[in-house]
Amino acid sequence: MSFVNPQFFWAMVIPLAIFTYLILTHKDNFLQIFDEKVLERLSAGDDSLPLVIRNLVMILAIFLMIVAMARPVIDHGDKKVTLEGLSAVVALDISGSMRSTDIYPNRLEFAKKKIVALFEEMPTDEISVIAFAHSAFVLAPFSADKGTLTQIVEGVTDEYINMASTDFRALGDFAVELLEKKKPKILIVFSDGGDKKELEEFADTITAKNITLYVVLVGTKEGAPVVDAKGKPVNDKQGKIAITQRNDELGRVALDSDGAFVIADTGDRSIKELVEIIKSHHKNKEQGEIVIHDREEYFYYPLGLGLLFLLIGFSSLPRRTR
Repeated sequence: MSFVNPQFFWAMVIPLAIFTYLILTHKDNFLQIFDEKVLERLSAGDDSLPLVIRNLVMILAIFLMIVAMARPVIDHGDKKVTLEGLSAVVALDISGSMRSTDIYPNRLEFAKKKIVALFEEMPTDEISVIAFAHSAFVLAPFSADKGTLTQIVEGVTDEYINMASTDFRALGDFAVELLEKKKPKILIVFSDGGDKKELEEFADTITAKNITLYVVLVGTKEGAPVVDAKGKPVNDKQGKIAITQRNDELGRVALDSDGAFVIADTGDRSIKELVEIIKSHHKNKEQGEIVIHDREEYFYYPLGLGLLFLLIGFSSLPRRTR
C-alpha cells in the first residue's frame, strides 16, 4: 500500500505527534505555551470517558483523517486498454436552405443537436467532422474525443452558412479523399437534401469507392422560405419567395449504398436507431491502445473510522449544568 499524497501525510502527522506528546506527557510545559484558562476550555471534563482516553480518541480520529487525505491506494501499475470502434466522416450541410425555420430554431441548429446526440451514441468511435455547401472543408480531423468534437460542432454558427446551393459532387470527392485508408468507409450526412442530378453523380462517386452512406434528413416536406443572414426571405429568379423542402431522394441514395436514412425527430430515437443500424452493418475495428494507471482507492476506510472516533469523542464531552 502507498499514498498518493505522501508529502501531505508527513507534513501533518509530525506536528500531530508533537502535539500528542505535549498533551499526554508534558502538561506543565504545555501550559507554558497556552494560557491555563484557554487550555481549560479546550480540555474536556471527566464525564463519561476519562480525560486521557477521550484525548486519545480525538487524536486517533485526527490521525485517521490525515491518512484519508493522504489517499492510501493499492497500486496495480500501468495497464494497456484496447479501444475498439468504427471510423466515420460526419458531414454537416451549411447551405442557405439550412437557415429555414420549419423546425426549431432552424435546420442548422437542429442538425447540430442531432450530431451531438450521435457523438453520445458513439463514444469510442473515431469521427471526423466536415461542413459542405458549394465546397467541403474539415471542421475536425478524426478523433475519439467527443468533448472536443462537440465544442467544434457547437461553434458552427450562422456565419458559416453559404447561400450557394449544395454541391454533393464536391462532398463525394472530399469524402473519398478522407476515407481512402479507412475500412469500412462510412459517411454520415446531416442535410435537407439536394438536386436530383447532383445526387446521381454523388451516388456514382461513393458507390465506386465502396462508401456506405447514412443520412439524417432535417426539415419538413411542407418546407419553409429561404432566409438571408438578416432573417429576410430570399426571392427566386422569378421574383417569388424561395421555398425549400426536405428532399428524401438523398435517403434513397443511402439505401442504394447499403446504408440507411432516418428523418430527424425532436427526441433522440431516430439517432439511436441509426447508430444501431450502423453497428449491425459493420464490425468494430481496433482504434489503438491507451495506457491507464490502475489503482484501488482506500481513503474511505480511515475516513469512516476517523468520523466514528470523532463522533465518540464529541459525544463524551461533559455537559454544563446550572
